[in-house]
Amino acid sequence: MPEIIRLENVSKNYVIGKVVIPALKNINLFINKNEYVALMGPSGSGKSTLMNILGCLDTLSTGRYMLNNQDVSNMTDNALANIRNKEIGFVFQTFNLMPRMSALENVALPLVYAGKKKSEREAIAERLLQSVGLTDRMHHKPNELSGGQKQRVAIARALSNTPSIILADEPTGNLDSRTSEEIMEIFGKIHEQGNTVILVTHEEDISLYAHRIVRLKDGVVSDDRVNTTITKPNVTVPSGAL
Repeated sequence: MPEIIRLENVSKNYVIGKVVIPALKNINLFINKNEYVALMGPSGSGKSTLMNILGCLDTLSTGRYMLNNQDVSNMTDNALANIRNKEIGFVFQTFNLMPRMSALENVALPLVYAGKKKSEREAIAERLLQSVGLTDRMHHKPNELSGGQKQRVAIARALSNTPSIILADEPTGNLDSRTSEEIMEIFGKIHEQGNTVILVTHEEDISLYAHRIVRLKDGVVSDDRVNTTITKPNVTVPSGAL
């Protein structure tokens, strides 16, 4: 498989007053298309900083970042925003749904910025909500949905622009164990359909769903290996889910 991510000697420093705090130190990381990777690490390990760089939410201090054959190392904020919209689908622990919009409107929102017509936006959003088992919840607002349903809406929204990468930050952090399994089953199906999935987590049991586990400690990659004990969810996701 061709590479989709290449980090070469990437460092990230934060300056607080006269103090320079290194968050990442000469990271080299290569991820191929259709890989399923978990980024693991305790608080302060640098995994959140790395996620922000991978997601073009933050810029690196030194080094080079190639994303899908594009050098994004020194892009302007506007250029990075454009890359994010085209290349990356985000799924967050806190769902980040618009509270006054329905599930359908939330999923369709990224398509507004992509310039799609309303009828096309709604058709895509309907199909994606059906694919995550939410056919009967399309017109419900977030406060009318369970945590698992909210996360399924967020996953559908992340897929709306057919991104190159799904980047999930602690996607089961606010969910019970059974619902977490359902969500991880959906991520597994997304990967099976050819997507690159990068999962950021501090939970060992969640990392075991990925096929490769990259561990960070004190701003460096401390371990990077194939997962030989892949967890398979012991649940059946709702009918129609992907």
